Amino acid sequence: MTFDNFNFHPMLRKAIDDAGYTEPTEIQLKAMPKILKGFDIRASAQTGTGKTGAFLIPALELLTRSQKKGRGPRILILVPTRELAMQVSTQATKYGKFLKEMKTVCVVGGVSYETQLRKLSKPYDILIATPGRLIDFLEQRKIDFPRLEMLILDEADRMLDMGFQEQVETILEAAPKNRQTLLFSATLQGSVKHLSEKYMNKPMDIIVHSDHEPHANITQLLHYVKDLANKKKLLEHLLQEEEMDRTIVFTSTKRQADILVKNLHQGGHLAAALHGDMTQGRRTRTITQLREGKIKILIATDVAARGIDIQLISHVINFDLPRNVEDYVHRIGRTGRANSKGIALSFATREDTGLVKRIQEFTGQEIDLIEIPGFEAPPLKKKPMKQTFKPRQRKFSPAPKHRRR
Repeated sequence: MTFDNFNFHPMLRKAIDDAGYTEPTEIQLKAMPKILKGFDIRASAQTGTGKTGAFLIPALELLTRSQKKGRGPRILILVPTRELAMQVSTQATKYGKFLKEMKTVCVVGGVSYETQLRKLSKPYDILIATPGRLIDFLEQRKIDFPRLEMLILDEADRMLDMGFQEQVETILEAAPKNRQTLLFSATLQGSVKHLSEKYMNKPMDIIVHSDHEPHANITQLLHYVKDLANKKKLLEHLLQEEEMDRTIVFTSTKRQADILVKNLHQGGHLAAALHGDMTQGRRTRTITQLREGKIKILIATDVAARGIDIQLISHVINFDLPRNVEDYVHRIGRTGRANSKGIALSFATREDTGLVKRIQEFTGQEIDLIEIPGFEAPPLKKKPMKQTFKPRQRKFSPAPKHRRR
């Protein structure tokens, strides 16, 4: 099946052609017909499967089929982070660029209220928002939903993990009851399932798995370290000895990210931080600098694990392992993109052994143990757990240089 089978509006079809798309992905093929027929859906699909197009394209098509005068959005897309909001906004602009009457507004934290209020004062159809900033505008009565036809929760599991459940439920309560609701999530279990059962109308489930082994083009490595000081020395050693291209180093706290950047600057490295205390403008500039090669090392908290699409990340280093095993998948997924090879190296202390096991059980993949001479962790004092992997000496080699296209 091609996009021709959907009989989309000519200007929407033109934008799809202009983007170079010929056939819908599996998630698009399964989700779009149901969305166009008005069903509520909850979908689980991996990053990179085309899920953003799966909801944006039919949403735009539905807007072309009718007009509804009044204030407020006709489509609301709720996302967990500013980066993902910007990414979805870019995609909405791409698909709707020939639909001159369709306007999109993005409201997120880190951007001045005045700028966003000016955009909200003009007619628009699609609103992309993070929960916190949207609640602010709802409480100030700067946004209401008399025209709302469709509400989309993108990366719903991530929103709930970040503590936005109360805000999300407040928004769902404020929306019209006769809306169409679409939910996209890495998992449809637990709190996500409970939320969907409470606020969705007989949702249809769509589950799409990748055609190939998850992260098959990413070499996953694990190095046990003694303590925090040992981690810092090992990171500095790797950055000096290895010819890395663009690298993202993940930490558990904003403070640790800033400290590492300061230390790396002293060592002459081109590094920058990315975390929630930075303004949106500063975060956008940092990502642009990484894309352009003006910085080589990005020290980030999990705010960067989702919603950022940089094709040429050669290495991901988990300076701290994530407490949430799903975040591990999203972190390492920043490398090995666009059919390129990537390396993901995690630092762990002996206390992290249980977490490592949970990550491997969740991903269904083994992580190779390596030992870099001079940075070995001391042996366990207690009787060690049964080892699944035999440590071996292995050179931490860089990913192949990416071809310029």
